[in-house]
Amino acid sequence: MRFLRGDWSVRRLITDRRAGLDGIFTGKATFRPEDDKTLAYAEEGELRYGAHRGPATRRLTYRADGDMLDVRFADGRPFYRLDLRDATWDAEHPCGEDLYTVAGRITGPDEFTELWHAGGPAKDYDLATTYTRVTAGPRP
Repeated sequence: MRFLRGDWSVRRLITDRRAGLDGIFTGKATFRPEDDKTLAYAEEGELRYGAHRGPATRRLTYRADGDMLDVRFADGRPFYRLDLRDATWDAEHPCGEDLYTVAGRITGPDEFTELWHAGGPAKDYDLATTYTRVTAGPRP
């Protein structure tokens, strides 16, 4: 959890095969401690997707649960479980008949990536996100 604390620049490439569109999100993400077991995640920036260009935000909560982090949506619904004990992680999130999968990797002391795929009857897109530390944070 210490690795995530601080401010990060975010660059997310979007490939939506169903819509036949590509997009990009650029912005900033902040992991702020709420208490000794919880990080509040706030993301804000600009989304360009097809002809759309506008602001975008996302809020999540990361809560320590033993050696794992329980990631939840802003409204408290479960999202996925994250294991940062080594430099890689995989997780799944079912959403109706669709399935979101993520493969993450710490690529350096101040950078990590996440590759998401959303697939199923309603979705077919990939999100490739690079996080780069903006502010020095505690090292793992």
